[in-house]
Amino acid sequence: MQISGQMKRLLLMNAASTVIFSYIGIFVNLFIWEKNNNISEVVWFNLIMFITWTFAFAVGSRLLTKYTTRVLIRTNAVCGGVVFLLLSVLELENRLLWITIIAIPIGIMWGFYAAAQNITLSVYGKGKDFEQYFSIANIINQVVSIINPIAFALIIKWIGYSGSFLLMFVFVALLLTVSFYIPTITLAGESERLFRGIQFRLVFSTSALRWMVPSLLAAGIFLQFQVLFALVFTFSVSEDKLVIAMLNVLYACFAIGAMMLYRKLKTREGVWLAIGMVFVSVGILLPLLPKAPILIISNILTTIGMFYFGTVWNTRQFRIIAKQTAIQQARIFLWRECFLNASRILLLILALSVKDLHGGAFIVLIMLALVCALMVPYFSGKSTEAFEHQTELEEK
Repeated sequence: MQISGQMKRLLLMNAASTVIFSYIGIFVNLFIWEKNNNISEVVWFNLIMFITWTFAFAVGSRLLTKYTTRVLIRTNAVCGGVVFLLLSVLELENRLLWITIIAIPIGIMWGFYAAAQNITLSVYGKGKDFEQYFSIANIINQVVSIINPIAFALIIKWIGYSGSFLLMFVFVALLLTVSFYIPTITLAGESERLFRGIQFRLVFSTSALRWMVPSLLAAGIFLQFQVLFALVFTFSVSEDKLVIAMLNVLYACFAIGAMMLYRKLKTREGVWLAIGMVFVSVGILLPLLPKAPILIISNILTTIGMFYFGTVWNTRQFRIIAKQTAIQQARIFLWRECFLNASRILLLILALSVKDLHGGAFIVLIMLALVCALMVPYFSGKSTEAFEHQTELEEK
């Protein structure tokens, strides 16, 4: 598999960031959960994070009109250092205020990282590059998913959370070092201003782009359901950190198996996406029987489905966006992030009413996530059809 030098450096940035984000995704959420075993506290953390993420993405995109992607990643490293410092030393009686203070710099990290990655990938990616990038990125994510949880579970058992937070400064330093080697992308040379012409009708000017909107809104709902409750399901099975780590290894192994099938079998993108969403849908329904083995099977199915979704869905969208000018790409990404995070935030607001895995509020969320998951292949297919038709007309 051939991939350009710039894309390799982008994958290096992805690897360094994945270690930090993987740790945050598992152990910071667990750190919050362990105090009171309160779903609402985990939801509140994610809600504040995504609200901050959305604004940070806009700020990061604006910064790219003056500075380079390296500035964003260095800021990311600084925010990572702040997060782990706060986790090590900050104690407040007001639990929600403490969670908010922790969530804000994490949201900034995600927003800046997404802005840097999206614009770099779109500028350098051509044709098959997107499929290759997301495929390799998935490999990296799964390797980190195997090594990271076990390593840090053992470290936490040995030296506690505070010691592991201090150790994460090593990875923050690594990310800072990587920032000197990633591609230097900037929008400073663009004659048009980012927020001039940002209106929806001007940005989503083609049928292919307009069909992306309902796809983003539907995807955000089921994505956030899966991410949030995969953690809650795992925490519900056991509070033993090593058991939680081993469960994440199990999920990662199934994702790697799904990747091997994807690379071996020559099947159309649309079929893989449909298969992925069927797995996700079954995985969403299983928690209606909230028993430990069922919750584990649910996470396995959704992990496999999320691999196919992430590879195909992202590849299709980046392929369409890459046809636009650099400044127009930045505008599309800005809207894209807003739509995706708006539906994620909606799901999290609804999830605040969930007290346990047995009530009516949880069942309503399951049904909503299921409907959205089943709608994604249709909207994605319509967007791809429109793009292919447009491409055929341009080539004639």
